[in-house]
Amino acid sequence: MQNPASDPFLKAYDPEAFRRLGHQVVDALADHLRGVQLRQGPVLPWRDPQVALADWPADFTRGGGADPLALIRTVLDRSHHLQHPRYVGHQCSVPLPLTALLGAVADLLNNGTAVYEMGPASTAMEQSLVQWLSGRVGFDPAQAGGIFTHGGSAGNLTALLAARQAAAPNDVWEEGYQSPLDLCVVVSDQAHYSVRRSAQVMGLGGRNVIVIPTDEHYRMRVDQLAAALDQAAGKGRKVLAVVASAGSTATGAIDPLDAIADLCQARNLWLHVDGAHSGAFVVSDRLRPALRGIERAHSVVIDAHKMLMMPSLATAVLFRNGDHSYETFSQQASYLFDRSPRQEWYNLGQRTLECTKRFLSLNLYVALQVLGTDFFAGFVERMKDLATWFALTIEARPGWDLAVLPEGNIVCFRYAPAGVADPDQLQSRIRDTIIQSGAFHLVKTVLRGKTYLRTTLINPLTTEDDLAALLALVEATAGVGATSRQEL
Repeated sequence: MQNPASDPFLKAYDPEAFRRLGHQVVDALADHLRGVQLRQGPVLPWRDPQVALADWPADFTRGGGADPLALIRTVLDRSHHLQHPRYVGHQCSVPLPLTALLGAVADLLNNGTAVYEMGPASTAMEQSLVQWLSGRVGFDPAQAGGIFTHGGSAGNLTALLAARQAAAPNDVWEEGYQSPLDLCVVVSDQAHYSVRRSAQVMGLGGRNVIVIPTDEHYRMRVDQLAAALDQAAGKGRKVLAVVASAGSTATGAIDPLDAIADLCQARNLWLHVDGAHSGAFVVSDRLRPALRGIERAHSVVIDAHKMLMMPSLATAVLFRNGDHSYETFSQQASYLFDRSPRQEWYNLGQRTLECTKRFLSLNLYVALQVLGTDFFAGFVERMKDLATWFALTIEARPGWDLAVLPEGNIVCFRYAPAGVADPDQLQSRIRDTIIQSGAFHLVKTVLRGKTYLRTTLINPLTTEDDLAALLALVEATAGVGATSRQEL
């Protein structure tokens, strides 16, 4: 028997060495988790990008020898700490600690899901999750279908490719574009940029993305949509899909899905709902009515790595008619697939942009089994309630401007007391100062030409006290360096 001490490969794969290091890593992660939950240290340990690059030199040696635990501790110290309750920045989840352990399982198994034999458990879990989520959306689970992708951008592209295959007058996947029609996609001015990018990737061109204005709540204007659809039809343009938002990136606005579905049904158009963010409301009986009409969509995407507390990336792409999930990527690879995609529903590589995928279903499936569906409903409800409280607090506070009452967990606001010469520049300065201090992490956005500070409340341990402290810090930061009221 070979000796691990003399064989570098046996040493690298030694189970006992792995066990020892694993215990140390879990201890390090638990210590980190305790510290950030106690609000110790910065949310973001800000470093200039060039300094950060110098921290991680490409000075790899032939023999290695670095201490993995020391490297891991350095990574923990110098990374963005989303588990900190004062992280209120981007739409990135604060993953359940359980999923960190499941990630180790997935990484060690390394089961892809292009073909069933490479991921039997992951394939079955994924299809069960698709069935469950389809039912929560309001689709008939017996008729619906879908897959998981690495993120909402891939998910939107997958859904729009299916819409193109269903709507185009020829088989574009095999024959390319042969139609003289001007093919287009319709979106709101608040749609995620991945929708326009998908149209460009599909060869439609950015100019064939028809943009519909939004109302004072940043929701698609149905009257303008109707007019745009009539105009497109009058010009002989073929609309492949109307894309509605269920939780826009900037404000979390939810488009009037039912009214949009009415228009799409009357014109026989594909309705795709980008529910990457607030699509998770379907798990809550209380919040599900905000998505009324989503059950009438042809396709829906929901990011588990946003409001379902999963690590990045895991996006469900759901089709009301499950046959559509087979039509977009149908092709033959004889070394992998023997029969038609429908016969081999378990070979998921025939239904997605990606061939090999991570074990995307493991985290959510196990978490649902362990914690139950009420746990996830309670989370989205807690974050929605906290956002409502925060918005009303801002609205009642002198010198503050709330962009819109939130429909979800995203709150946009400005601190602009009377006499401020340049409110937009002030918001940028406040934000830069705060994130570089590490006290909080928040972002900013531009809404109709005005710069707003923007928070996504996504950590279940964030409290009202944390948010009150943020408002106080914004006010204090605004006054730093000002010599007069006019320079605030």
